[in-house]
Amino acid sequence: MNIKSQFTRHSLSYDEYNLIQKKAIQKLLNEIHPKPRSILDLGCGTGSLYKAIDWPLDYFFAVDFSEQMLAKHPRAANIECRLADFDNRSLFDDLQQRSFDRVISSSSLQWANDLDATFKNINNLNAPVAFAIFTANTFKTLFATARIPPLLRTVDQVTTLARQYFDASFETINYTLEFDDTHEMLRYIKKSGVSSARNVLDYKATKQLIRNYPLNYLEFEVLFIIE
Repeated sequence: MNIKSQFTRHSLSYDEYNLIQKKAIQKLLNEIHPKPRSILDLGCGTGSLYKAIDWPLDYFFAVDFSEQMLAKHPRAANIECRLADFDNRSLFDDLQQRSFDRVISSSSLQWANDLDATFKNINNLNAPVAFAIFTANTFKTLFATARIPPLLRTVDQVTTLARQYFDASFETINYTLEFDDTHEMLRYIKKSGVSSARNVLDYKATKQLIRNYPLNYLEFEVLFIIE
């Protein structure tokens, strides 16, 4: 199942399960100065970023490739929602005709097919950026237990690409999320969208994980890139 299909399938439950994503958003918003009045949100999902903003906005441009997720985004006179994919260059051809105080992407750019190209396209918008990107040590022990290679790019890989385009600060933060049991943990993985790039756990790997996973929590690694 591809990324778009996974997010679309779980759009109804996403808000309930995106706990770490909301923490990442709050971290980004706390670090952004001055507070932007016009924002481009790449990979907006159901609108968690917009809902967390506590200052006046003139304009908010929300982009997501899941029609079902975008349908749940707040609507207002100063919000424009666009069904589009940030892997598609044509989106940026249109965005270059607009002006933004800040480009924000939280918990989305890890799914870029060509992150180098996406960074380049964002840089061409000539606006400061604020990103939260999940990286390879997310679910580190889970993948090791299930003998599955890391799903995401490493911090070093993302940082190396980003330094080519952005004069930014880089900070890596590790989060944990506790669960009562492994079944609850697997339910979270399925519903949250964090495992979106592929069905990482087949039946055999799932059974092995339930039997052998040594922790009562999941690990998350998030790289914050802020200009």
